[in-house]
Amino acid sequence: MAKPARSPTADAPPPAVERSRSAVGSGLRSLASAASGFLDRWSVVGTGVSRLEKALGDQFPEGEHYFGLENFGNTCYCNSVLQALYFCIPFREQLLEYYAKDRNPGDAEENLLTCLAELFAQISLSKKKTGVISPKRFVHRVRKQNESFRSYMHQDAHEFLNFLLNEIVDILEKEFSMMKDSPETTSPEGASNGDINHLANGVGKEPLVTWVHKDFQGILTNETKCLMCETITAKDETFLDLSIDIEQNSSLTSCLKNFFSTETLNAEDKFFCDKCCSLQEAQKRMKIKKAPQILVIHLKRFKFVEQLSRHKKLSYRVVYPMELKLSSTSNDVDCEYSLFAVVVHLGSGPNQGHYVSQIKSCDHWLSFDDDNVEKIQESTLQTFYGSSHEYAGNTDHGYILFYERIVKS
Repeated sequence: MAKPARSPTADAPPPAVERSRSAVGSGLRSLASAASGFLDRWSVVGTGVSRLEKALGDQFPEGEHYFGLENFGNTCYCNSVLQALYFCIPFREQLLEYYAKDRNPGDAEENLLTCLAELFAQISLSKKKTGVISPKRFVHRVRKQNESFRSYMHQDAHEFLNFLLNEIVDILEKEFSMMKDSPETTSPEGASNGDINHLANGVGKEPLVTWVHKDFQGILTNETKCLMCETITAKDETFLDLSIDIEQNSSLTSCLKNFFSTETLNAEDKFFCDKCCSLQEAQKRMKIKKAPQILVIHLKRFKFVEQLSRHKKLSYRVVYPMELKLSSTSNDVDCEYSLFAVVVHLGSGPNQGHYVSQIKSCDHWLSFDDDNVEKIQESTLQTFYGSSHEYAGNTDHGYILFYERIVKS
């Protein structure tokens, strides 16, 4: 249903979770001067002390802001993803740094990245702790850039996430290309916040590693072992998220285990072995060569049913843990992750429904439902695991999971 994310053909140690989950205070002073000219270009709604402020009381994180986003008819798919990305702290910090250092709101040509940077900066610099923001400019730019999102039909949040990240990568690559052609530029830091990727990719051109790649990109190794000569053929491929098949009454750990399980190729699916120079039975499996800092997992809840000639939503119950171990790495070292955001699809089918986000911020779980933001208990996430039988009344299911890698000191 959703097209796969595009990333370079070959894929600073991430900060500790304790740091990244804390409120962002550094860098905001430098943003103040850059942002002063654009605040009047957005509308902020809300007066007085909100219910959320009262609910959090003196536990309201210093320097943090919790803003709802106005819905323009069908833009819940956009709002839910934006909230998850805003509370992806490394991504937020790098986007704000990019805006403060490299953009002049008065002179810059508007694009999707500048609109997103302005939106994030407005939230971060707001004098209010809570409220509602109208991301009208950003939504207008999304619809202008991609005709798929121009209609007022129900859209897919995963497809939007892929589109947004890939579009940001394209913009950063173009800016780096322009900077490289400038005689005054000697470093790609301004555009990419990273270096050139030196992994072999079979192409003469080395891809640029942007900060989007540094946050989200991992590397999978596809290994195929010929059962005749036992030669192993390995091919690397990058990913910005993992799309995982799901099963009824299972767990995310179980689904990942199936994703990385060994598959036998035989009969009509035999593998052509270059060493044997013939079709042979083989074993195939995927391994993680490089784990990403932010692990995004897309649960494939929409399945195409040939008999119906349409997609059907799978309401399967899939339990996802707060702490996740990814044990299928090539060096056999477990990578530990902590859940910080869940994009939830509410509805019985792929062409109808609603999206909300459940976000962890500074040890608090919050529900972001367009313009409404509420504090929730961690146990509330269990209601989005799915249904133990197909025709249950519960249609609220976790769809996209965001995990941040835990780095042990």
